Amino acid sequence: MPQIPEQPFVLVDGSSYLYRAYHSPPHLTNSKGEATGAVYGVVNMLRSLIRQYNPKLMAVVFDAKGPTFRDDMYQEYKAQRPPMPDDLRTQVEPLYEVIKAMGLPMIVTPGVEADDVIGTLAVHAKAQGLHTLISTGDKDLAQLVNPDVTLINTMTDTIMGPDEVIEKFGIGADLIIDYLALMGDKVDNIPGVPGVGQKTALAMLQGLGSIDDIYANLDKIAALGFRGSKTMAAKLADNKEMAKLSYELATIKLDVDVTPEQMPNVLEVREPDLSTLATLYGELEFRRWLSEVRDHQTAKDDGEQVAPESGIDTSNYQCITELSDWNAYLAKLQACDLFAIDTETTALDYMVAELVGISLAINPGEAVYVPLAHDYPGAPEQLSREQVLQDLQPLLLSESHTKVGQNLKYDMSVLARYDIEFAGPLCDTMLESYVFSSVGSRHDMDSLSLKYLGHKTISFEDVAGKGAKQLTFNQVALEQAAPYAAEDADVTLQLHHVLKEKLAKEPSLQGVYDNIEMPLVPILSAVERHGVLVDSFMLGQQSVELGARLETLEQEAYEQAGKQFNLGSPKQLQEILFDQMGLPIIKKTPKGAPSTAEDVLQELALDYPLPKLIIEHRGLSKLKSTYTDKLPNMINAQTGRIHTSYHQAVTATGRLSSSDPNLQNIPIRTEEGQRVRQAFVAQEGYALVAADYSQIELRIMAHLSGDKGLLDAFSNNLDVHKATAAEVFGVNLDQVSADQRRSAKAINFGLIYGMSAFGLSKQLGIGRNQAQQYMDTYFERYPGVLEYMERTREKAEENAYVETIFGRRLYLPDIRARNVARKKAAERAAINAPMQGTAADIIKLAMLNVANWLTEPENQDVFMVMQVHDELVLEVPLHKLDEVKSKVIDLMEKSAELDVPLVVEAGHGENWQQAH
Repeated sequence: MPQIPEQPFVLVDGSSYLYRAYHSPPHLTNSKGEATGAVYGVVNMLRSLIRQYNPKLMAVVFDAKGPTFRDDMYQEYKAQRPPMPDDLRTQVEPLYEVIKAMGLPMIVTPGVEADDVIGTLAVHAKAQGLHTLISTGDKDLAQLVNPDVTLINTMTDTIMGPDEVIEKFGIGADLIIDYLALMGDKVDNIPGVPGVGQKTALAMLQGLGSIDDIYANLDKIAALGFRGSKTMAAKLADNKEMAKLSYELATIKLDVDVTPEQMPNVLEVREPDLSTLATLYGELEFRRWLSEVRDHQTAKDDGEQVAPESGIDTSNYQCITELSDWNAYLAKLQACDLFAIDTETTALDYMVAELVGISLAINPGEAVYVPLAHDYPGAPEQLSREQVLQDLQPLLLSESHTKVGQNLKYDMSVLARYDIEFAGPLCDTMLESYVFSSVGSRHDMDSLSLKYLGHKTISFEDVAGKGAKQLTFNQVALEQAAPYAAEDADVTLQLHHVLKEKLAKEPSLQGVYDNIEMPLVPILSAVERHGVLVDSFMLGQQSVELGARLETLEQEAYEQAGKQFNLGSPKQLQEILFDQMGLPIIKKTPKGAPSTAEDVLQELALDYPLPKLIIEHRGLSKLKSTYTDKLPNMINAQTGRIHTSYHQAVTATGRLSSSDPNLQNIPIRTEEGQRVRQAFVAQEGYALVAADYSQIELRIMAHLSGDKGLLDAFSNNLDVHKATAAEVFGVNLDQVSADQRRSAKAINFGLIYGMSAFGLSKQLGIGRNQAQQYMDTYFERYPGVLEYMERTREKAEENAYVETIFGRRLYLPDIRARNVARKKAAERAAINAPMQGTAADIIKLAMLNVANWLTEPENQDVFMVMQVHDELVLEVPLHKLDEVKSKVIDLMEKSAELDVPLVVEAGHGENWQQAH
């Protein structure tokens, strides 16, 4: 048996093993009837391989969809193969997801086969001094074997080096292609030479040598003495072209184009993504592996050991429909210190959702569901909604009872429709998870349950069905509804116990949770429920105008292209720009097609008119569909306002996001975007006040870096972009031109986002050397900034995370990656995240301060209506404008103490745009 060096470069022939696993037992399915056996087989092989060889460098290679260059050479190549079975096709994507979540590099290259990629990587590996171990069941790959390349078949546990190839085939690896070319390959439909079988091919190769040697010595074949040897020379002569074609078809390509990220020395095995693996293993119902994920693996994101519980007991749930049972449970609630609460409703929209029932949990494994409004035919009598809410209200307001929820803001908003309020200690498991590690998991209850409790929750579709026939919860029978609802409260309670303990070990994170995120929940609920007025007539007018402009753009695009096409189709656009017009290909998609992404079009638009038209069309089309068409339909019938949903647990850096509508994405700089903002209006007798932090991330950069030049500029209230321009271009402050200030602004903001000299050169339209010179001069004038960047990179690599001024943490798992591109991206995030995250913390603290001031009796007629980026928007009575603006500026500027002053600019107007 050949000796394999320690930790070889491992290449897995994924396609070979996918089919082998599919045809081998166990033929598994999950409880939904979905086939999972092929996924199980391949993953089992990968786990075994990793366990045995512990590779640091590895790739799993699959065939891409579509034809390859061999199909062009020979139309009958693999033509006899049936299409992939449906129950195998459905397993491909889940398998890809599992492989990626395992931290294994995966390669799918269009136009060639997995064998060709493997052969090419083996050649590169040898040049890099690496020994390659190829895991496959395909005999064709024997042609790659040499002292630096070994094959292993984990299904038969056989290893093949040069000697083993001779032992198995009777010839060396250097003659395997000749062997396949002569006798053909029925599996791949390689024709070979008619009349040449395995024994005949071996006799000629062993007797005369390679296929070239055989054709050079046709007259010597008869003397070899094998059966049919006397007529073989004529057959070979008659089929020389077929033999040549077969040789080409059987030859593994060794010069496939590979990207720098696909070179062997950077194909690094990463730490697995446990939360994703847990979710996938849960869906596939690979229970043993799910248990291992929880019990034995180290979490990638934060280094903690995953909770050792082995799921939860759901057998002690109770459905309460009798008043005596409710009173007994109410007494337990009154006597406890902490309980979990969850609402079941008719809709996800908190403004229209009707309360159907409430679930509660005091002790792990013991939960109740109190149905209040199930109204399906034959539904049993239920308790009075008004009575149960009246009983609960004192507890929800109690200072001595801690209320725990998962996304508590939703429950808070729903119950507010029934005049039920929350106060006292509140906890939210979604926010506990988010603060503990914003990038470590999805923060929905199902994902958290799998990750921390090893428990797969009952899905809504399990009880309500799916698609057009899906029931609303009030239509779900109590037999199904009660376990589902009670489980929500129980899981929430158990998650709180796990996550509370984790946060308690991290005082800075605990501070972010206690002082920023949790207090913000009731404030965001109030902002959402108050909503903001929009002028639907104005939006309707703009929609008509945008529609007309889009038609004009389409006609102009057709003229440029010379024909009509769908401007929204990347495929058609790709054909027009690159096939028909021959524009330069800037970047390719993962599948190898020319990219038509936004950044590509922007670069092409500098020189060509059609991409410029496409960009404008895309922008206006999105604005129309997302805002001018949609906003009028989102106006609540009862309030006459739109009510967005703010999300605290989405962005990695702590920024709020919003949806339905997304207020963060309305373009600020375009005339059309500004007109959308004009449609956000104040009620009669009021104005909108917009208060915005000025250059907050640059001020945070000055604080974090401690650079004297930046500190002085901000402390002396200078125009920081002008000050930077004066330093970089070596001119007096009063001599700075508009172009110089624009360049300095690009440098200031570019550095925050880790922009390279190449990126700066593109943005300013200058040469790369000149852009580099600007940056070098900048760092000479502001050395503290360069020191901050270097210090941050070092600390990030040491800790695998960075922090905001307030202790919020962003984990950077790729900061230690050997892959250069991933590492560079993580370094850019390391520099930017403390600034962006600190800005997020400050605006949240500002919301807390302003909201606290608004609770004073004299301010009950002032309302916070929006938070967008670094801006707060309030609806203010006209007679209070000056007072409110002054106070809000003061509160926002005092929300944090930095080494430079925070500056807030506030304006007002009839609409949001005027307020700027």
